Amino acid sequence: MAAVEQGKQFHACAIKMRLNNALCVSSALVTMYAKRGNIESAHEVFKRQKERDLVSWNSMISGYAQHGQANKALEVFEKMQKQNMEMDVVTFVGVISACTHAGLVDKGEKYFNLMINDHHISPTVEHYSCMIDLYSRAGRLEKAIETINGMPFSPGATIWRTLLAAARVHRNIELGKLAAEKLISLQPQHSAAYVLLSNMYAEAGNWQERANVRRLMDRRKVKKEPGYSWIEVKNKTYSFLAGDTSHPMSDNIYSKLSELIIRLRDAGYQPDTNYVFHDVEDEQKEAVLSHHSERLAIAFGLISTNPGIPLQIVKNLRVCVDCHNFIKLVSLIEQRYIVVRDSNRFHHFKDGVCTCGDYW
Repeated sequence: MAAVEQGKQFHACAIKMRLNNALCVSSALVTMYAKRGNIESAHEVFKRQKERDLVSWNSMISGYAQHGQANKALEVFEKMQKQNMEMDVVTFVGVISACTHAGLVDKGEKYFNLMINDHHISPTVEHYSCMIDLYSRAGRLEKAIETINGMPFSPGATIWRTLLAAARVHRNIELGKLAAEKLISLQPQHSAAYVLLSNMYAEAGNWQERANVRRLMDRRKVKKEPGYSWIEVKNKTYSFLAGDTSHPMSDNIYSKLSELIIRLRDAGYQPDTNYVFHDVEDEQKEAVLSHHSERLAIAFGLISTNPGIPLQIVKNLRVCVDCHNFIKLVSLIEQRYIVVRDSNRFHHFKDGVCTCGDYW
């Protein structure tokens, strides 16, 4: 849920009842704030803890990892080591994940080996998945395949999906096809493999192969997961679908979007139509981009809140590159702090910059 304010109200109740310093409550608060996009509040609660257990440390490390603040996650881990805290599998999932989100390949390898050799923790599927993600995002696809082949168990859907997404980013069609076939054999009714593979063919301009994948989806009655975005305004959560016109303020939302696009073009914005996978004219592609669900949610947030109020969006899919560029510029021209939680991680946009450093 995107209910940030509700979480704050529970925190207030805990303070009034003098339960906020109970270890299980304070650890839950760290997790809640981190998962709700407020990593600063998570750290404030963490700092005030008079005692900490493994859950506290793991929550803070994982929180920083999800927010792309790798150095802070590793700082917490180093402090944890100095206090001779016993670590578990979750600790190292958080640490390696932090390295993954920042492209710290060497450090990720270092902590993976530290886990095995110094802490005598046997790697789980999650650890291998993190390592494959680490290599894949950095474009080291051969190393990712080597890791898959060296695992003591069969790779599952998550691993093949990770490899497929990386193959698409790095335009390796042969590897993408292999990963898609493996993923489809494991999850024949899940749309991710079909969509990623068809998008890959579209990027390469191979419209015939794209059409073949789409026909296979139709034959198997596989439906593409629609892109939804949520925003909470005045304690109420609103959801938007791409191209949505069902909201009572729909006219105002689209009017605000049109105004934003004009102002952004003046600031140098050019829509990146490479991420619209239809064999249509560029003008139609731009129209498709402008109606993505996160843009509708942001436009609604801008017209429904006072200037300067931060906006927080949750999206069920990965934010596309063009929307990422769009939101960066909106944060600059509107002078708004915008947090977007997509299927991968948190993005914090401020003054035209994202904390992910365009690496996600």
